[in-house]
Formats: sequence, C-alpha cells, structure tokens
Amino acid sequence: MRRIFVLLMAIAVTVSIASAQATVAIADKPALLTSIGQSADFEMVKVLLNRAKVPFTTDAVALPSSLPGAAKTLILSVGGSSKGLGAAGISVDDEMARAKALIKRAKDLGMKIIVIHVGGEARRGTLSDIFIELCVPAGDLVIVVEDGDKDGLFEKLAAPSKIAVIKVPKITAAGAPLAAAFK
Repeated sequence: MRRIFVLLMAIAVTVSIASAQATVAIADKPALLTSIGQSADFEMVKVLLNRAKVPFTTDAVALPSSLPGAAKTLILSVGGSSKGLGAAGISVDDEMARAKALIKRAKDLGMKIIVIHVGGEARRGTLSDIFIELCVPAGDLVIVVEDGDKDGLFEKLAAPSKIAVIKVPKITAAGAPLAAAFK
C-alpha cells in the first residue's frame, strides 16, 4: 500500500512539473496587474503572484498613462462584477473603454499581456463574457480555471491567433503556469 502511495505521489509531482514546464516563458519582470471587470478575483491573482515570487505592482483601475512605468508585462485579471464596478464608480462602458485603451497602449509598447480568469464557472455570465471577449484575443497567454471554460469560449477566442490557453483544475494550480510564464 505504501509503495502505491509513493508511486501516486511521484506521478502527481511529475504531472505538476510537466504542466508548469508546458508554459513557455514569454514575459519579462516586473508586471503590472490590473482588473478588467472589477471582480474580487483580482485579489486572488495578487496572492498567486506573491506565492510565485513574481515582482509586480497593482492598480485595479490602471490607465494607459500608467504604462509602462516599471512594468514590462501587463496582467489582466478578467471577471465582471456589477458590485465591484459600482464600488469603483465605473460603468460597464467606461470599463470597456479603459480596457481597450490599456490593451492598445500595451501593444503599442510591445508589452506581453497575460490574461487570467480564476473565477471559474461561478464568475461567468454576460457581464464577464464581454470582458473576456475583449481581453482573450489581445493576450499572449491565457490562464483559466477549467470549469470557467466549460463552454470553450476561451479556446474559441484564442484559436484564431494561436494564443496558448493553459487550463488548471483549481485556482491554486494557476500559480505554477503564471510563474513559469516569466523569464
């Protein structure tokens, strides 16, 4: 029984290492993390970046004029929250305009963009989807919790530009490919 347990643990470690290595290091440090849609998932992504020891700054409502600053990579935590938008005093239209302008500025500067959605199925819906539809095609890498892409929206949006989509089983597993994305 002990041998089986040890064997299973070795397989689990190998799979974890393989999935982290599957992410090609595309991004330079440090990063700027911002929220697109103002969901609480932004806070979870901060935790993941801290655990991964990726140097970053945050600005939930970063403006194009914030770029590049010290940042060399833009991380977009995507997930719509009507409560979060309301608390920030931002309309959906204003958030869309900010996101478009921010993405354009990052592209103009040649920055890499990582799109991350950790809210899973619970954070999907019309509001989140409009932000996802805007951000995913602009990304250089997309990380998503598996059940957040049950309908294949992330894959569909990424396919035309051959953007890598890394699916993870749970939020805590998103840290490995996020860390591996940085040189």
